[in-house]
Amino acid sequence: MTDAQETAAEIPLRATGGAPPDDVEAAPIPLLEPRDGIPPVIADDVSLNEVITAFAAGTGPVAVDAERASGYRYGQRAYLVQLRREGAGTALIDPTACPDLSGLGEAISGTEWVLHAATQDLPCLREIGMMPTLLFDSELAGRLAGFPRVGLGAMVENVLGFVLEKGHSAVDWSSRPLPEPWLRYAALDVELLVDLRDALEKELDRQGKLEWALQEFEAIASAPPPEPRRDPWRRTSGMHKVRRRRQMAVVREMWQTRDQIAQRRDVSPGKVLGDTAIIEAALALPPNMHALTSVNGFGHRMSRRQLEQWQAAIDRARALPEAELPQPGQPVTGPPPPRAWADKDPAAAARLSAARAGVSALAERLNMPQENLVAPDTVRRVCWEPPKPADPDTVAAALLGLGARQWQIELVTPVLVAALSGKG
Repeated sequence: MTDAQETAAEIPLRATGGAPPDDVEAAPIPLLEPRDGIPPVIADDVSLNEVITAFAAGTGPVAVDAERASGYRYGQRAYLVQLRREGAGTALIDPTACPDLSGLGEAISGTEWVLHAATQDLPCLREIGMMPTLLFDSELAGRLAGFPRVGLGAMVENVLGFVLEKGHSAVDWSSRPLPEPWLRYAALDVELLVDLRDALEKELDRQGKLEWALQEFEAIASAPPPEPRRDPWRRTSGMHKVRRRRQMAVVREMWQTRDQIAQRRDVSPGKVLGDTAIIEAALALPPNMHALTSVNGFGHRMSRRQLEQWQAAIDRARALPEAELPQPGQPVTGPPPPRAWADKDPAAAARLSAARAGVSALAERLNMPQENLVAPDTVRRVCWEPPKPADPDTVAAALLGLGARQWQIELVTPVLVAALSGKG
């Protein structure tokens, strides 16, 4: 066992208000190997059942992480799942070989799961049958506790005094077999998650914020799956340059064609065709393939077959009747952009300015980001259409209806009441 492994058995608790105490001078210790070594990758049902049995019999919270292949593959599916629990050790599971992990999810469903940036991993875990009923998000805990840097590596270093290697975070996790250095990195990602959770729980309790964090974690665990985004093609990078409806139709046709190709080939859409090329083609509206080859992104390296498919998408958009062209912008379901408030409703603009100033001051006193104190969109909606009368009860009810948690309502209601009444 290395010195780092021995030290990891007795983790120093360094969290005090987002920074190590003055009397902690020891340099961070590089954590180079998992304390139990690199476990074999689970890739068959027999081994998976053994893991399920072991984790069901373990004690305490379960550290959970997942690796995706963003930028390489289509979608956000998991290509490796890592878990660690006292009494069960660490498990690395290949969800391409074991695509149904619902049995594992059920075995640990009543246990607290510890994740870092839970909302990033929960969608891909849900796809393979794993959803927690109770969780602790160490990144969100760090935000609430006032840590300026909340990445896993920074948190482990600042709170526990260990340095994690982060060199493999953006690799292609769909590769097989996975290289040993990647597996080491993956195992280390869950090595200290529970220790980090315990330290952050103590720190949140010391700051009087533990109940706030528990409400946030409950909201994440109980949130329904997000609905598919409407008109995702509108989020093409550079879309702000496209003003004419016919050009928008070209973006839509090319985006949908690219998405179908990417899904069929199981590659990232950006590897099929970049957003910049789509926007350039929409602006140019090339009438034929020869003209398309002069558009940036469609040069000599592109095959004739590829050019044909992109020109076909453009031609479909060019042939659409006027009534079928997309409308500019998206249906507005909330208040207009704040920059337009001064012209549309000066009184609302004044309310928003006062509310923002009050929320900012309160967040600074509480040593947490404003967006964690209350969602900016929530503030905008309350200020654009304030409840009447704007008293503590009606404002609290409005915040509750917009999804604010009880701790947020208690803290923010007085600030918003003052802003809405012109006393902020």
